Amino acid sequence: MRAAGAYDRGVIFRTAATSAVLAILLAIVGAVLGPQWDPAPMTDHVEVASASTVIGDAASYRATGPVDAGDAAPRADVGTYDVRTTVLTVELDGTSVDAVLREPVRDADETTLLPGVVFLHGAGTGDARTAFASTATALASAGVVTLVPSKRLDTYSTRHRDYVTMAADYDRSVAVLRGAPGVDPRRVGLYAESEGAWIAPVITATDPSVAFLVLASAPVVPPREQAAFAVDNYLHNTGVPQELYRVIPRAVGMALPGGGFEYADFDVEPSLRRTGGPVLMLYGTADASMPIEQGAQIVLAQAGAEVDGGAQVTVRYYDGADHGLRVDGTVVPEVPRDVGAWVEGLPAVADAAPQVAGAQPFQRSLAGPVPTPRWLASGDLMLALILVAAALMVVGSLALVVVVLRARAVRRAGGVPRTVVRRSRAVPLVVLTLATVASFVALIAYLVTVARLALGYARDPWLVEGGWLAVRALGVVAIVAAAVLVNRALESRSRRRATLDDTPVAAWRARPDAAVQGVLGHACVVVLVGGAVLLLVVLAYWGVFQLGI
Repeated sequence: MRAAGAYDRGVIFRTAATSAVLAILLAIVGAVLGPQWDPAPMTDHVEVASASTVIGDAASYRATGPVDAGDAAPRADVGTYDVRTTVLTVELDGTSVDAVLREPVRDADETTLLPGVVFLHGAGTGDARTAFASTATALASAGVVTLVPSKRLDTYSTRHRDYVTMAADYDRSVAVLRGAPGVDPRRVGLYAESEGAWIAPVITATDPSVAFLVLASAPVVPPREQAAFAVDNYLHNTGVPQELYRVIPRAVGMALPGGGFEYADFDVEPSLRRTGGPVLMLYGTADASMPIEQGAQIVLAQAGAEVDGGAQVTVRYYDGADHGLRVDGTVVPEVPRDVGAWVEGLPAVADAAPQVAGAQPFQRSLAGPVPTPRWLASGDLMLALILVAAALMVVGSLALVVVVLRARAVRRAGGVPRTVVRRSRAVPLVVLTLATVASFVALIAYLVTVARLALGYARDPWLVEGGWLAVRALGVVAIVAAAVLVNRALESRSRRRATLDDTPVAAWRARPDAAVQGVLGHACVVVLVGGAVLLLVVLAYWGVFQLGI
């Protein structure tokens, strides 16, 4: 007869061994189902020629565009003029949007026609009255007429965006500004920020009369590549565990549930190659969401490649500025100063040295193609797996409760029902179910928390490291419970083989009604375990059980 201690050690050993096997299997499943994440490092860095962002000789700029009479007016500094604001209506195809026109208030004898700038919004909504207000006002005070149209929203959503159609809408605003009093129609250009930098080159490629192009915080690479690059940078800034980076290609590389997002692979380079006018690029060195070196290199190499004479490109980096070219919430004053000087100085300053200047940027890795998940490339399939797992666990739990209650009713009536679920299996079954669900919920909560920290450029090592440890710990609890359940099921099967009277056939012949209860109970357990297994596979896919595989 074995001592109790020896028996306990045997159970512990079998549980540990089975848990290890299950953990390795889940780690392999997680690795096989989706791609790894290993972006190439940035090795060819941009070199700035000067720390000053001033374009050309700031003290002697003169506007060189056509004028009504006399010589061109000297370049005006920001704050030279008061600004008059007018709200206009821009008619689009099937709708209209408001637009805010800002123009310098000049003396009656100042008849020089002024350059104009139409602003293109970044992602999200864009109200004409608030968007670009400080930059547009500052440019107008320096003698540049600005027009900020509201973004058209009836054809714009998270799932569906047509950049070519959006370009046609913004081109209507260009036509409005060209017809505004005091504006030189041959000196009207675009200022495009972030997402707008995918749209503006479409306009300049199809409308060569657009005088110039300002690209602020431009992604340049396709949206999917930019999104993966941004997530990678945000996670690095937040200090997340290395295992979490596997989430990037699986989330960004998959087709999201419900379809749409066709614009995720939009390529702006063909439009850049057909853009022949002067281009000014602006980046903040603290912009973690954009490939600030790679984007500039692509534009320097590609802009105007298919146009005679090419395109003249000027690049400026602003120290510590974020994606909105702000420091501490305020647009860097040098931005409107430099844009105004460049716009008013064209075409003389289009090739003014230095071509690349400002603070030294640093980009850690390259934005590149995002690997596609092997088996779960469809977000619809991923969602279906989660819903099926949830349905199985809910249905299995409710059905098991009904079967157990019925068995108790039989017992109270004096019957002798067969045990629905043995106590030795009931406890690990409950733990498996609860721990699997808890790990999944904790993973979602953790990812949301990390996203909030990342977007706020915040770090919280205790929350980031501790949260991930808690998610994985709950996953380990689920694995151990599954191991106990597997071992006890195997032990039960072994005992049935050794005791012929306890076989399912013998039990069915002896007590058919009770046997039916037992079969129903076992079916409920199978359904519950099936749901838990599916959810464990989902958790493995998102990296909860990584073992360096």
